[in-house]
Amino acid sequence: MKHRVFAMMLVCSLIAAAFCSVAAEEKVTTRSLIERIVVSYAADQTRDEEALSILYSIDSSLGEKWSHIMDLWEAPVLVNDSLPDSLMPDDSLCLVALGFQLNPDGTMRDELIERLKVLLRASEQYPNATIICTGGGTAADNPSATEAGRMAEWLISQGVDSARVIVEDHSVTTAQNALFTFDILEEQYPQVKQIAIISSDYHIATGALLFGAEAILRDSSIEVVSNAAWHAPGGTLSTMFQAGALIELSGNVETAFAIYYETYDIHELPPLHKDP
Repeated sequence: MKHRVFAMMLVCSLIAAAFCSVAAEEKVTTRSLIERIVVSYAADQTRDEEALSILYSIDSSLGEKWSHIMDLWEAPVLVNDSLPDSLMPDDSLCLVALGFQLNPDGTMRDELIERLKVLLRASEQYPNATIICTGGGTAADNPSATEAGRMAEWLISQGVDSARVIVEDHSVTTAQNALFTFDILEEQYPQVKQIAIISSDYHIATGALLFGAEAILRDSSIEVVSNAAWHAPGGTLSTMFQAGALIELSGNVETAFAIYYETYDIHELPPLHKDP
């Protein structure tokens, strides 16, 4: 109920700020439209065709991209126990492991270790695939420890070739996981064309949405093609949390963080920063 009330309040404030009259339509910003589109959908799973149409009239490329992102958000996501055998067998496949908050001393929580076990099996199934561990410093008492660093250490200790493992250790949100992973892949690994997301089951849909959305926003040829998950005994991510993450991808960090903190923050993160 809290999430829905907050969503409706935010929708109303956005509409009041941007749509006080039809005559003011030319003053509407793409930022306010994107906020309205995603928050409206998070509130009641209704697609705001009016806002999408206005966005398209202001910037046709951006309007088309956000229409595709909404298609992606509306599509059901099948969560898999393991990867299918039909993915690319070479280094054009990248296994992307999403991190989880570390213990205060910098050691990994059980949930992160369970995700890594799924990743290890996937890495054995696809021995030529590139692997990205993504997640920054979330250990309250150990600022030098990062989720990605600990993940990489564990994989290598299990026999995974260190040359396969890429460490993205600056992100502290799932949106940043996507942003910084695409930065690395586009700059250093142009051969990668497919991504498979590895995480907990409740996190897969959000991960697939954000990585897919980032590909759309960048006009990237990289596709999210599959996933494999550890089935966690608990854990949820609401559509409002997803809305905040999409808003973060759009570059509106202030509103995104307001949504994160107002709704809930599943990992009890420290103050967030967009840049590493």
